[in-house]
Amino acid sequence: MQQGILFVVSAPAGCGKGTILGQILKDEKYYYSVSATTRNPRPIDIEGVTYHFLSKTDFEKLIAENAFLEYAQYCDNYYGTLKAPIEENLSKGRHVIMEIEVQGAMQIRKLRPDARFIFIAPPSFETLRQRLEHRGTETPEVIEKRVSAAKKELEMKVYYDYCIVNDILDDAVADFKAVVRAEELKISRKA
Repeated sequence: MQQGILFVVSAPAGCGKGTILGQILKDEKYYYSVSATTRNPRPIDIEGVTYHFLSKTDFEKLIAENAFLEYAQYCDNYYGTLKAPIEENLSKGRHVIMEIEVQGAMQIRKLRPDARFIFIAPPSFETLRQRLEHRGTETPEVIEKRVSAAKKELEMKVYYDYCIVNDILDDAVADFKAVVRAEELKISRKA
């Protein structure tokens, strides 16, 4: 059985990353990496789906055991990616998808040079702004901050292996699948 491939996916808010991955993850050949955190669960959270919820003591014990691929502390809570589920699924031939922001992705690039990095971009900043407005969940000020942050994040796409522009959802999903297939067919994997 051939080893699976680790795909690291990043995108600014509003680019449709979750929608694309929702389509991709319908196929059982993929495993979605669920992060661990010490923050308290919210009513909408589901253990093992949204996050793996750990006590600070347990999280720090796992840090000491080198059990995380990456981790960070944000607002007095830890967030991190456990190695074991990733390695287990890769060894079973499943492709692992990590959805992570650009700074975390750059940490992963150093630790896992075998990973493939996919950046999802909006077709334009105006389209991004319209998508964020359409959500109806943020104030105009927050939307402008997100668009401004997206411009900075977009500069990081040069550090990724692939950039998929999410203009038409079906095309973006097809592009994602094409990237996966190209990686599966690489001669270096067949050797």
